[in-house]
Amino acid sequence: MSSNPKVGRRGALSIAASLATSLVLGCNKKKEAPQITAPLGTVVDSTQAGDASVFARGAVRLVTMKFDATPMGQPSAAVVVVPAWGAPGEKFPVVIALHGHGESLKPPLEGAMGWPRDYALTRAFGRLASPPLTKDDYESFVTDARLRDVNAQLATRPFRGVIVACPFMPDGDVRSTSPQTGPTTVSRAEFILKMLLPRVRAETPARADAKSTGIDGVSFGGALALRIGLGNPEAFGAVGAFQPALAQEEAPDYVQLAQSARVKNKTISLNLVTSDGDYFRPAVLATHEALRDNGVPCTLLESEGPHDYAFNRGPGSLELLLFHDRALR
Repeated sequence: MSSNPKVGRRGALSIAASLATSLVLGCNKKKEAPQITAPLGTVVDSTQAGDASVFARGAVRLVTMKFDATPMGQPSAAVVVVPAWGAPGEKFPVVIALHGHGESLKPPLEGAMGWPRDYALTRAFGRLASPPLTKDDYESFVTDARLRDVNAQLATRPFRGVIVACPFMPDGDVRSTSPQTGPTTVSRAEFILKMLLPRVRAETPARADAKSTGIDGVSFGGALALRIGLGNPEAFGAVGAFQPALAQEEAPDYVQLAQSARVKNKTISLNLVTSDGDYFRPAVLATHEALRDNGVPCTLLESEGPHDYAFNRGPGSLELLLFHDRALR
């Protein structure tokens, strides 16, 4: 890299962050998502058209897409969560939501169900559409102040809904080379931009403009979302990452990637989320500090909770929907 952005004062923790990355990316391949005991929201027949006079706000359709050949070198699949309450002709913003590392080790369709089922995204649609939210909706991982703030937002600006496309991302080393040009990043970006998004826009009531298109993800998927989103800023209006699998020494790379993205797209929104039990918290905070110190606008949400499925089912799904419902409108 030609420039040398400031990275802040957190360098002493970089070894710990790197070790955490290795631990998560090398996790037990037999680990399965725990069963969800809470209701998963209202899912209607995917063949039904979706009419505001028929379906309650918060109900969703699940549209399954299969891809036999992809730039990633293997078949893939996606499960697309579509608001079922849309009136005829109404179109919604689109969010690409990338799952964590555990789902990358599963068969494509099972991995694609990470956000809709294992992270309780369908439940989050229903709860945001019927506030006020409670601590139970967040799996208890929320402060009183954040809960009051979210409910105040929803009271004055109700949740309108987004389409969330949840593709299967096979395992790959997102840290092999530079954030923008690593083979894992390039092949997955090509799949999303050239195969997935065109189908989502053709087969669902999706808005087709970049300003109404976002990308986000958690852990492995969070790092990938940052690399794909900031590496292709003309394609996205918002980029987010939940507990992304970052290392502190990568902060200068993300600063340069974000600065380059804003040259091409001055209005792109950037959001980072971490928690008090997140393995990657030091690296996420260091990256946010480096972005701020180098003039890159980026919001930061510091939540409660572990780096685990329980966090995804609480703050993960709720805050992802809330951020993009605002940012993409």
